[in-house]
Parts: sequence; C-alpha cells; structure tokens
Amino acid sequence: MSGKTRSWWGWGYVEDAVAGREREALTRRTAELLPGADLTVHQPPPVEAFGVGAARVSAPRALAAIVSQDVRDRLAHSHGQAFRDVVRALLGKLPHVPDLVVRPATEDQIVDVLDWCTGANVAVIPFGGGSSVVGGVEPRVGADYAGVVSLDLTAMDKVLEIDPVSRAALVQAGVLGPHLENQLRPRGYTLRFFPQSFEFSSLGGWLATRAGGHFATQLTHIDDLTESLRVVTPAGVVETRRLPGSGAGPSPDRLLLGSEGALGIISQAWVRLQERPRWRSGASVTFADYDAGVRAVRALSQSGLHPANCRLLDPMEALINAGSAASVLVLGFESADHPVTAWLDRALELCRDHGGVPEDRAGSGAADTWRSSFLRMPYQRDALAAQGMIVETFETACTWDRFETLRAAVTSAAVDAMDQAGVTGVITCRFSHVYPDGPAPYFGIYAAGTWGRTVEQWDEIKAAVSDALIAGGATITHHHAVGRDHRPWYDRQRPDLFASALRAGKAVLDPAGILNPGVVVDPAYTR
Repeated sequence: MSGKTRSWWGWGYVEDAVAGREREALTRRTAELLPGADLTVHQPPPVEAFGVGAARVSAPRALAAIVSQDVRDRLAHSHGQAFRDVVRALLGKLPHVPDLVVRPATEDQIVDVLDWCTGANVAVIPFGGGSSVVGGVEPRVGADYAGVVSLDLTAMDKVLEIDPVSRAALVQAGVLGPHLENQLRPRGYTLRFFPQSFEFSSLGGWLATRAGGHFATQLTHIDDLTESLRVVTPAGVVETRRLPGSGAGPSPDRLLLGSEGALGIISQAWVRLQERPRWRSGASVTFADYDAGVRAVRALSQSGLHPANCRLLDPMEALINAGSAASVLVLGFESADHPVTAWLDRALELCRDHGGVPEDRAGSGAADTWRSSFLRMPYQRDALAAQGMIVETFETACTWDRFETLRAAVTSAAVDAMDQAGVTGVITCRFSHVYPDGPAPYFGIYAAGTWGRTVEQWDEIKAAVSDALIAGGATITHHHAVGRDHRPWYDRQRPDLFASALRAGKAVLDPAGILNPGVVVDPAYTR
C-alpha cells in the first residue's frame, strides 16, 4: 500500500482509479444497459475551488503537535464515501468542513481533546478510515457549536497484546483492516472480518457502526467478535469486562456497539481471533428460477452447514456484475481445522433439490466474474458518478416470510421514484448475509441521472425505498449504520421509550452533547 495516494474526494487510491481500457469497457457496458445516457466524464475541481475558510477555533498549545489545519486534510475529513458524498465533491459542494483534524496517538490525548471540546463547545466527530456511507463522519452538526473537530484515530493502530490461550487480542481502535491482519498473521491468527471497505476502514469504525463482514453466516457481525471495549467519554472511561458470555443484566458492550461515537470514543478492544483457514472449497450455482434460488438459500441457511459465502444474485445483478442471464449463487466453505469438501457436497445437493445447476468447482464462470467486479465496485461507482450516473446501494434484513413481499414493494417504490425523478434505470438485488430466520437483501440502483442534479435525484429514490423498507417490517440498515442519513427512518424503527433511554444515557456520558451530534440520538436537551 505504501507509495500510493489516498483520494481526498473519492474511494481508495488515486493510482487505482478506473482509467484507460477499463473505463472504456465500463462506459460501453453502461451505454448498452441504458441507451441514451449522457456519459460525459466530469473531473473533480481543485481543492482551492472550495473556498474553505479559516478554522473558527484554536486548540490549546498542548495539543498543537497533533492538530492539522491543512485545507486538503480538512476536505478529506468532511465527508464519507456514499454516492452523494462523491458527487458533491465532484460538484465542488462540500459545505460542512471540520475546523481542525486532530490525530491523537494515546488515550490520554483523547481525554485532553474531549476536555477541551467540552469546555469550548466544540463538536467532536470520530474518524477512522472515513468509509461511512450514511453521513456518519460528516460535520453536519448545526450552528450551535463554536466549531467542529474531526478526531482521526488512525495513529492508534497497534495490536497491544495477544492471548493465545483464550485466542483473543487487545487492539487499538484506529488500526485499518490490512495493518491489523499484517500484525496477526505472523502468529497464525486472523480476525476474519473482511467488509468490502476492509482496506480503508478501522476496527473502531467497525465497532462503532456494528459493521458486518464479508462472510455470509456465523460470526459475520463485529458484535460476534467483540470480547470487551474500552471507551473514552467526556464523563470518564468505560471499560467492560473480558468474558466469553454473561447473563448479568443488559450488556454494556451492546450499548456501546453501534453507538457511532455519540456516547464515547472507542480507544481499544479485546477481539476474538481465529486460526487462519487452511481448507477452502467453493462453487457457483445457477438458477433459471430466482424464487427457487431463494428457497435453496433458505434451506442452506437453516441446514447448519454455515457456508462462509452464500450470495444469491438476482438476474439483473448477475447480468451487470457476473455476465450471466440467470440467477447465480456464489457458495463457499472454509476451515482451519478440517477439509470442507463434504460440506460443499451437501450444500450442492440442497441446491440441486431446488433446481440449481452447479458450475465448475475450480472457481470459474459467473462467480469469478462477480468476485472481480465486487473488488472494483467502489472504484467503478466513482467513475460512473463522474459520468452522471446514479450508482448506489442500500441494504436491509427481514424474515424469510416477508422477503417476497418486501422485494416487490422496494422494487415498485424504486421504479416509481426513478420515474418521478425523471431518470431511467434498473434495480438489482443480492443477498449479502443469510440467517436461519431471514436474509439480508442488498439492493443496487443503476440509473442515468442528470448531471448537476444526481444527488437530489438519488435522495428522492432513497427516501422512497427507505419508506418501503420500514413499511415492510424490515430494518433501515443491516450493516451500514445510522449516521445522519438514516436517522428519520431509524427514529421510526426503534421504540420511543428506547430512544428516551438512549438520550438519558447520552446525558450521563456526554453532558455537553459534543459527541457526533445528529447520529443515532440527539442530546437530551435543545441548545
């Protein structure tokens, strides 16, 4: 990774952006899918064009060594990596920019920052890899604060201790995925947590957002891998006890996981490790009938086989990203303890029972094409966003009995919203994770937008499909967090009394209301 330059406006590294023949092929495929789309390429404006003003606040001299006022640095910390973030950067419209970027290297420095910000009425936005797609790191806090600090934790990136007996590690929260695995690998361990954002997201970010990893079943949420947390709040430090499980009242870990920096700053955590897999086996299965594929995946999720990968692509998703005209199931197993061929054999037998046709186990055809596309999706999204396309995703989870009705309602809402927004497009669906009682559908929108209006057009579509999710009894998000963008629907999903309890907890832990205002829960009072 060394020697590459992080993009300040879009995904990943500048050197890995879509260009040349890849861009030509992507443009050609898009034109075939949506004839008549204006695919003119637009370049991001220079940093100077944003007119970023001087910082409104000054940090105490004792913190000067860890404070940055660099304009590019501040712009890079002003947004996440959602479609609307990328397009606003391309349009030169990033209205919410932090006054300072602060990079603590120790927990004591986090304490000092929170003490200063509490006294000076400065909002604090925790920042790891900056991969939020729901406005979670955007300094959109209103005018009631004297300033905003982006608290970048990536200097705190060490594995501090490994317990080989309990198979756990104490890890600082700012470590990004690749650096964490590089520190665990020499000991033969892995966290086995690989979200699509793995390369550019942090342990603290995963914990704060209750993130989901790549694996489809078992130990897929970061909750499952969390043994204990240490969290710095304006009221003091909270450290939970290391336990494999407990029935002692409501779990403090459960309160802090998913709190998105609104209750405190996660400084370190004990996480459960696994030995690195030695055996892998996989295949892809095609289904001429999508509903039969859904039934096959439900059978797999309830079989106790626990596949590591179990992603069902609907025909449109398979056509766009896997080059197949049928539904495709990407199926895989792995283990550090034993060969997994028997597990795959039984899984394929279940698929055949539902009309599935297995492809070559060696990993060829549609599954391999989709895997390659999956790794390039964020870069290709940026390229298409710069060509006036609306390319964005949203995900949810529901029980199996509701899925068919929910998918129909979401599809209808998306089609109607695209029509109302004046855009032509398609909606896709795949399963990212599956459980015995329900799937996590991951929807995609590919639409020909109007350059200069694609953010507003997407917002109309997003509102419509979000309403459909809540009305259909699903969750507003399975693993992308609440942030600021999902708050209206999260407020409808959660019980009102629970919201009041959360506000009471925030009043105790963050009495001045400085921590990530606007995400998850508002302060118990109005400024």
